[in-house]
Amino acid sequence: MENILNEAELNMQLATENLKTRYSNIRAGRANPAMLSGIMVNYYGAPTPLNNISNITVPEARQLFIKPFDKNALKDIERAINEANLGLAPVNNGEVIILTIPELNEERRRDYVKQASRMAEEAKVGVRQAREEARNLIKKADLPEDEEVRYNDDIQELTQKYNKIIEDILKEKETELMTV
Repeated sequence: MENILNEAELNMQLATENLKTRYSNIRAGRANPAMLSGIMVNYYGAPTPLNNISNITVPEARQLFIKPFDKNALKDIERAINEANLGLAPVNNGEVIILTIPELNEERRRDYVKQASRMAEEAKVGVRQAREEARNLIKKADLPEDEEVRYNDDIQELTQKYNKIIEDILKEKETELMTV
């Protein structure tokens, strides 16, 4: 039975870690190389992750420099960034691609907060799914009623704990997004 609880807690942890990873892609007016994760560049005919063919640095708070290992990839990288619809205009100077992160206006900040709230709700759904899977396994285990109730209570405590963690992560992200 302990392994059912441990499995449920592991799945809940994964939901919160996934949320943190997804939040790193929401920008708050500051440059972050994680903003570019998931961008695939058509490099010699093969889709290749941007970070595999270049160094991405943050020289200033609102700038990203992308220096490819192969200068022939500059145009492909520039095209991939444009196709990714990040709302950023790449500037190619022949050596590096410079991305300047614009200041966020109030409306855009609110949109990002809504997006963060949706992501938090999806993480909570993941936590609830882990809870339901664990409850079904406990039900199938054919335990005495008092033990079944105790394990279900333990699972509910875990669910509340991880929902609180998700809420705290969301509040932190909202504060970050709304800070000018």
